Amino acid sequence: MTPRSDVLYVNADVRTPAVPVADAMLVRDGHVAWVGPRAEAPAATRTVDLDGGLVTPAFVDAHVHATDTGLALTGLDLSSTRSAAEILDAVARHAELLPAQAVVLGHGWDDSTWGAAQTPPDRSALDRASGGRQVYLSQASIHSALVSSDLAALAAGSPGHDNSGWVSRDAHHVVRERAFAGITADQRRDAQRAALRHAAAMGIAAVHECGGPGTSSEEDFLDVLALSGAGLPEVYGYWGELMGATKARELGAVGAGGDLYADGALGSRTAHMRHAYLDGESDGCGFGYVTAEQVTEHLLDCHREGMQGGFHAIGDAAISTVLDGFTAVARKLGVEAVRDARHRIEHAEIVDKAMIAKFVDYGIHASMQPAFDRLWGGEHQMYAQRLGVARSLASNPMGQMHAVGVALAFGSDSPVTPLDPWGSVRAAANHFNPAQRMSVKAAFAAHTRGGWHAVHKDGEGVLAPGKPATFAVWDTPGGRTGTLPDLLPVHPDEPQPESPRCVRTVLRGEEIYAQQA
Repeated sequence: MTPRSDVLYVNADVRTPAVPVADAMLVRDGHVAWVGPRAEAPAATRTVDLDGGLVTPAFVDAHVHATDTGLALTGLDLSSTRSAAEILDAVARHAELLPAQAVVLGHGWDDSTWGAAQTPPDRSALDRASGGRQVYLSQASIHSALVSSDLAALAAGSPGHDNSGWVSRDAHHVVRERAFAGITADQRRDAQRAALRHAAAMGIAAVHECGGPGTSSEEDFLDVLALSGAGLPEVYGYWGELMGATKARELGAVGAGGDLYADGALGSRTAHMRHAYLDGESDGCGFGYVTAEQVTEHLLDCHREGMQGGFHAIGDAAISTVLDGFTAVARKLGVEAVRDARHRIEHAEIVDKAMIAKFVDYGIHASMQPAFDRLWGGEHQMYAQRLGVARSLASNPMGQMHAVGVALAFGSDSPVTPLDPWGSVRAAANHFNPAQRMSVKAAFAAHTRGGWHAVHKDGEGVLAPGKPATFAVWDTPGGRTGTLPDLLPVHPDEPQPESPRCVRTVLRGEEIYAQQA
C-alpha cells in the first residue's frame, strides 16, 4: 500500500467557505482533507508553517499565448518604448546580440502612448537598425506588426499590407508565420516553460492556451499542451479554426474557439465596429472575418462533436454577428442545449445592453481582460483616441455583465497584457467608469472559479474538504481585510496599496512554485 501523503499547513489566514475562521489546512493525496482552527487540526505526516501568509485558491488565466509570452519574457520587450526612435535603439541593441541570420523578434510597442508623434518607424529604418536582419515587432494587441523590408515583401498584395512595413489582417498572418518559422523546437519549448514558470510564480495554477491558424502552429499547440501539469500549471487548450471541432478534439483541445477571429483589435483599428474609428479613415469601421452563417455552422459542428465553441470578438459589429449565429443555433437545437455547452466569446469589449442580454440567454461565457481598461480605457488613452470618450467609458463592461449574471472568466491575453492576476482583480474593481466596477470579491471569483467553470470543472477554485488542493500563498504588504488583500485605497487621493506577492503555488497538492529564500 502506498503511504498516505498528508501535509498540514499552519499559521495562515485561509480563504474557505467551510468555516468562519481558519488558520490551518490539511492536504492529503492532492485534496483538501480538513480546514479550520489549528487547535483542532488532525495529526499530519508533515507540518508547514506559512509565517502568517494568506492562502487563497490559485488563479486561472483564461486567455494566454504561452510561446509569445515566453519570447517576450526572454527577448525584446518593447512595452516601455515611447517613440519610434526608442524602438529603433532597442532593435539595434538587441540585434547586436544575435547571429547574422537570426530574426529580431519583439513585442509590445503601443503607439497610442507616444503623445503627439505616433508615427512608427518604417521598414527601411528597421532594416538599418537590425543590420539587415529580418525584423518582426508585434504591436501590443498582436494583431499587427512592424516588419523589415524582406518580410513585408512576402505579404505584398495581401489585405492589410502597407508599404511602410506596418502590416495587419491577412498580411500580418503571412509575415508572422514566416518570422516564427525560424524558431527551433527547443527555443519554442524553452519559451513555453518560461511562460508557465512565470505564471506559477504569479499564483496561477492553470491557463487557457489559445491557438489556431494565424496565431500558432499545431506543433506549437501540442508542445504547450504536453507541458500541462508537469511541475507547471495545467494547460487547457482552445483551437481556433472555423469548422475545426474535429481537429480541436484530435489535438487534445477542450474547445474549438479561443482565437477564432470574428474581427481584429482596437489597437490595430481592425476590430469590427458599427461606427467608424475617429483617428483612422473617415469610413473605417474595422473588419469582420466571419458571417453569421459561418458562426452558425461552426457552433453546430461543435455540438456534433460535443465540443465547446467560441469566437474572438471585440467590436460591437463583430459581437452582433456572432450573437446572430448563436440565435440561429438556439432555434435549431434549443436554448438549453446552447447553454449547456458553455460556449465562449473572448474579449467582448464593445457591447450594449441588448447584446449582454443574449449572453445571459445563451449562457455564453465572457472571457475578459480587465487590464485592457487599465491600460487603454478612460478619457485619455487609446480607446478614447480610437473611439471617443463615450465609447471608451462604455467599453469592457464587466461590472454590468456580472450584475446581470453573465458568466465571467478573467485572464490577461498575455503577452498583450502581463500575467498579473491581482492587477486584473484591481483593474476590474477600479474600472475607469464607476458604473462598470465590480467588487474585489466578485473579480477574484471570476479569476479563479470562473476559469475552472469555463472548462467544465465545476466545484474547483474553492478550498473546502474534498476539493482539489490548488492554492497560492501570499505575502500581503498592502494589508488585508478578512481573507482578501487590500487592493484599493480607502480614500481616492491615497496611493494604491502594494500588491500581494506570491510565496508558494500548489496544484492538486503538488508545489509548482516556491519563493526562494
